[in-house]
Amino acid sequence: METNKGLVKVHIDLPNHWAIGGEAFWATPLGNDLYKIENVPFYAYGLNLNDIVKATSEDKTQIPEIREIVTPSGHRTFRIFFENDLDREEQIKILETLKIPELSFERNNNLCLSLDLVPEGNYQAMFDQLSALEEKGIIGFETCEARVSGTFDDVQED
Repeated sequence: METNKGLVKVHIDLPNHWAIGGEAFWATPLGNDLYKIENVPFYAYGLNLNDIVKATSEDKTQIPEIREIVTPSGHRTFRIFFENDLDREEQIKILETLKIPELSFERNNNLCLSLDLVPEGNYQAMFDQLSALEEKGIIGFETCEARVSGTFDDVQED
């Protein structure tokens, strides 16, 4: 397993996701197949920064696969997609207008970011501000609550 300052990778399959077949996360191993998620998810639903998850693998050469959330962290994840080709500086200025001090983000690519709202953050204020930006055509966004019970995947398309 690849490590980064004591962190290891854990993985989830996302066979029904609209953009990708799976996602890997940096995690702190806690023992007994438990891991603390150390980055904001870009694609998974129902999984958030600092959640404690159970992850196992068939053998030691495979990355552990996340099976379930053992202890939710209370963090909330939003994903935003910039509608226009704005440079990073302009994107940061837009994020600064949100005026949510409990907010941090991780960049997936030039147009997509995952936002993390800490447990004490104001979810409704965040949602309302993102909705206002969406109405202006500046961003698209989604909340990242679980879509399908028992998985971290998107709803299967017909």
